Amino acid sequence: MEGLSVHSGISSRIHSWRRVTTAAAAALIVVAALTGLSGNTRAGAASHPKASGKVIVLYAGSLLDLMQQQIGPAFHKATGYTVSGFSNGSSALATEIKGGTQVGDVFISASPKADASLQGTGNGDWVSTYQEFGTSTLVLGYNPKSKYAKDLLTKRWFNVVDLPNFLLGRTDPATDPKGVLAVDALNGVALSFGIPRLNALATSTSNIFPETALVGEIQAGQLDAGFFYAVEAAAAHLKTVPLTGTGLAAEYTVAILNRAPDGTASKSFVKFLLSAAGQKILKKNGVASLFPPVLFAASSGTTTTIASTTTTT
Repeated sequence: MEGLSVHSGISSRIHSWRRVTTAAAAALIVVAALTGLSGNTRAGAASHPKASGKVIVLYAGSLLDLMQQQIGPAFHKATGYTVSGFSNGSSALATEIKGGTQVGDVFISASPKADASLQGTGNGDWVSTYQEFGTSTLVLGYNPKSKYAKDLLTKRWFNVVDLPNFLLGRTDPATDPKGVLAVDALNGVALSFGIPRLNALATSTSNIFPETALVGEIQAGQLDAGFFYAVEAAAAHLKTVPLTGTGLAAEYTVAILNRAPDGTASKSFVKFLLSAAGQKILKKNGVASLFPPVLFAASSGTTTTIASTTTTT
């Protein structure tokens, strides 16, 4: 019985050793598999390195905050490219592109008319095609500390902006499509509601400010209110009221400029802007997406809808 007991103890220890050995071997196999998988993952990541360099984007001033604070950083994170941009009124940018004072890869405008001014041999043939990708409503942004703030919230805007000493700002219609829409809003409401005093605001030059400076004028309290697109008002956290009696909006377009310094970076930027990630940023900040975007070709003068596959990443 004693011998049987010893034998049983030895047998038990042998089985225990085998279980430990088997478990250890299995653990080594798992570690080896994970190591190989990790190595393959790193190798896969290394085979798709991010790009480097910059893309020069010339864009409407109404997108200044959005480009600098959101789209540019998100594009860099996704691709490795850095956005080097310059903003101004869309019409002014088109003039600068034609005159050679601004050189860029991509042009983002708030009006198709700016793109049209760059098409054809007579205009330098800078744009062959462009895509309209979104719209943003024209609104009235105001300073909440203005003595007229309560009036803007309780009355129709056109019954407030012409009050004595009310300081209303807008951009120059000669250089910025938003300035054209502001004039249209004032003249249109003046006619529709019989308020001829608004025509004087539409023709005055004392209330004109650079597009990139208008937000600061409101925030600093230098103006009571001004005309903005919803996208720039959202990016700057401006309080707004709708322009009752109007239905005006920016029509945002994007084009890769002919003779662009970096065609590869240009395509990458446009692809990102029109992707689900880019459209999500735009929608969050007051741009109503056109999905899929509409392609305008200079050669035929017709429009076609591009395939949705070109807007995905």
